[in-house]
Amino acid sequence: MMHIMRNAKHPKINTRSAAKEASHERIVSVAARAIRRSGYDGTGVADIMKEAGLTHGAFYAHFASREAMLAEAATRACAESAAVVAGVAAGSPPDQAMAAMLRAYLSPEHREQVEVGCPLAALGSETPRQAPEVRRATTRHVKEMVDFVARQSPDWGQPGAHERALATVATMVGTLLLARVVDEPALADSFCEAALKQLVPVSH
Repeated sequence: MMHIMRNAKHPKINTRSAAKEASHERIVSVAARAIRRSGYDGTGVADIMKEAGLTHGAFYAHFASREAMLAEAATRACAESAAVVAGVAAGSPPDQAMAAMLRAYLSPEHREQVEVGCPLAALGSETPRQAPEVRRATTRHVKEMVDFVARQSPDWGQPGAHERALATVATMVGTLLLARVVDEPALADSFCEAALKQLVPVSH
């Protein structure tokens, strides 16, 4: 009898667990967009919970602190950005993957889509002042991005490929950041075009 009663409770437990997981997913998704749109300092718990359709009081059922939420949001933003880059590369012939990825990264479309774009360009200047877990999530993404770029090189595994990848990632992120900073579209275009002239030949 007790065994049957315990089993009878499982559907409710599973439903509650699934609902909590869905809510958590929604909060992280909203926060991942918000940090890129408004910055870490401009992302408040109350606003995130409201946008996610949840009460402010429910926050601590999901996160131990605001910093914990920001770290998960940073991880999600980085994963989304990495998936886009990988998708562009996968959809191109191997010898053109790097050039296609660079053009997509430095495109006017990516420049405008801040809240779904690269978190490094959107949040780089703020990250040094964030909690260790936020910086750790960002560092993991930087290293993965450098490794991804290095793997597109014919001499992947050699020191030269890694060094070029470091310079390429630094140029990509710095260029996108500056192109977003300036209020002159023509200057923003010039930054991206100049960077592409320097970077694309390296991928051939």
